[in-house]
Amino acid sequence: MQMIDVEQLPGASTPPPVSVGGREISEAEIAAEMQYHPADSAGSAQLKAARALVVRELLHQRAQMLGLAAQDSEAEAADEAIAELLEAELAVPEPAKDDCRRFYEAHPERFSQPVQLDVRHILLAAPPDDAEARDAQYHLGVKLLAELGEHPERMTELAQRHSDCPSRDDGGSLGRLMPGQTVAELDRALKHLPVGLHDRPLASRYGWHLVVVDHREESRQLPYEEVAEQVRLSLHEQATRRGLRHYLLALESDIGVQGVALDDDSGASLMR
Repeated sequence: MQMIDVEQLPGASTPPPVSVGGREISEAEIAAEMQYHPADSAGSAQLKAARALVVRELLHQRAQMLGLAAQDSEAEAADEAIAELLEAELAVPEPAKDDCRRFYEAHPERFSQPVQLDVRHILLAAPPDDAEARDAQYHLGVKLLAELGEHPERMTELAQRHSDCPSRDDGGSLGRLMPGQTVAELDRALKHLPVGLHDRPLASRYGWHLVVVDHREESRQLPYEEVAEQVRLSLHEQATRRGLRHYLLALESDIGVQGVALDDDSGASLMR
């Protein structure tokens, strides 16, 4: 649920204050919290920050009710009290073995070894806003690819002579790569390249890449026995999120929250 834009309310001049059980959370507190909640807009960050503070205040007040926290607890003591509270009141059952197996079979992409590539390259550097340099380096790349097509054994020599990447000292070798380990533009292209010399320069923000894929190991689902603990933890985290959501909604109803409504992900900051 989004906060209502006060400009849409007839006669409204200030947004409604955010409060929990009668204790107001100030705009200054929300502003200070926003740095921990990056978002695509200031309004979204403000809303996330407000919800995070509401969640902590709900839990702190519940901990006070049970005698786990003093009224004026320091931040560290308050966090310890909240942890003790959740351990006492948030009962999350362990996932059953059959549920773990079904989850593993339903989500093979989550428990797979990614594509792995052994790659060598030559980087011909050219800034993205320098059209003349990029054109010149592209034509040099085409020339070098023709040379490599005829004489692949010259890769080390040509990398040492022409590459602007530190890998030139290793003959252009980038080692074994997995997704996300190189610049995004090259990373996307590598996913689809077969073994061998690619027949045209590949563009990135750094210039042009002449690429040789020496080995390609396709993605494969890992055996269940290797990821059983990871599967169990994934299901346990899901159950914890569900349990925490219901627990927070119950506290919201019992204690009372004004100015902002909790959403399905309001307790996420407690699980980081």
